[in-house]
Amino acid sequence: MPAPSVVRSTPFHARTGPLCQAGNWRRWAGHLSAGSYEPTHEHEYQAIRSACALIDVSPLYKYRLSGPGAAALANRVVTRDVDRLEIGQVYYTPWCDAAGKVRDDGTLHRLGENDFRLTSAEPTLKWLYENARGLDARIEEETEQVAALALQGPRSRDLLQRITDGDVAELRYFRVMSARIAGVPAEISRTGYTGDLGYEIWVGADGAIALWDALAAAGDPFGLAPAGMLALDMARLEAGLLLVDVDFIPAHRAIIEDQKSSPYELGLGWTVALDASNFVGRAALRAEHARPPAWRFCGITLDWESLETAYAKAGLPPQLPGTTQRDSVPLYAGGRQVGYATSRGWSPTLKTYLGLAHLEAESAAIGTELEIEVTVEHRRRRARATVAKTPFFDPERKRATP
Repeated sequence: MPAPSVVRSTPFHARTGPLCQAGNWRRWAGHLSAGSYEPTHEHEYQAIRSACALIDVSPLYKYRLSGPGAAALANRVVTRDVDRLEIGQVYYTPWCDAAGKVRDDGTLHRLGENDFRLTSAEPTLKWLYENARGLDARIEEETEQVAALALQGPRSRDLLQRITDGDVAELRYFRVMSARIAGVPAEISRTGYTGDLGYEIWVGADGAIALWDALAAAGDPFGLAPAGMLALDMARLEAGLLLVDVDFIPAHRAIIEDQKSSPYELGLGWTVALDASNFVGRAALRAEHARPPAWRFCGITLDWESLETAYAKAGLPPQLPGTTQRDSVPLYAGGRQVGYATSRGWSPTLKTYLGLAHLEAESAAIGTELEIEVTVEHRRRRARATVAKTPFFDPERKRATP
């Protein structure tokens, strides 16, 4: 029998372990990750939205691309135009297979003329090597060597400015800078997965504990709290952000063609630079761009009175999910199934039951009325839903620079 897989701890575990009172651990890319630190995640979510939260995102896969051919390699694999990516700038980007279907998404940081960091949710090393043939590029996986913290929330800039030697206040949205935090050399990017003002801090694993301690020591006046995956999942849903294996299946792991999605079908057409270098999947995406996509990825909001009616038939008040729901449920229009919702949940900030969904294009216009399947006391019922614009939560502070 094969040996059981080993679940690794992150470089911050000496601090996150004792803080996880709930013992609510999840597995993320082979690492232990806190689902919530407290018995429930409500305080952690509120820290993201009203103060600042510290989230260990070290399990992200991280790859360093360097050497004379590094930019050519990046241009070959991602759908963005890397020639336009400035030093100190970050791209959000998907990457595709030859048929133009999304394998994964992540960020590409340009740290120097020939120096990039690519982050991903899925293991990507083999695919990078396959596409580096003939290029003078060096590829190094630094997942275990580089620790990462997301500092997110409206007070995150104030806290970081207090303990950082660089001018964090001037760091623009989707830019990255080098600085020292309590003497620890770090790269700070104005990025995150919460849809709010926030930063991600990248340090060598040997500096992880010193970084955590510096942030924790200075954090009380700013309402700093550690936050786990449940709070992060709720925030990213409000921000309308995709989650791999929930909102889309990576093309290389799909079993049938219908499980695959192109960037256009996932609402990511803005990330596709068809005039850029000949990236993997460009020919297929050019052909797709010439015709309307059959599917769209959209936001939906559920009608409260309709939910009340569905639950009242069973003699119950509406039951709101305490966490983001990740199971697929059908969506209907005119009595016919026209799509399915993936992520959905109650937004404490917006006071709305919302979700993300794949819809046939003719049913995907904003304002289109739908029905969603809800299960009430083991019986399937339907409630009204409406196609809505995403992101649901999009504060000005996310992009603003003082």
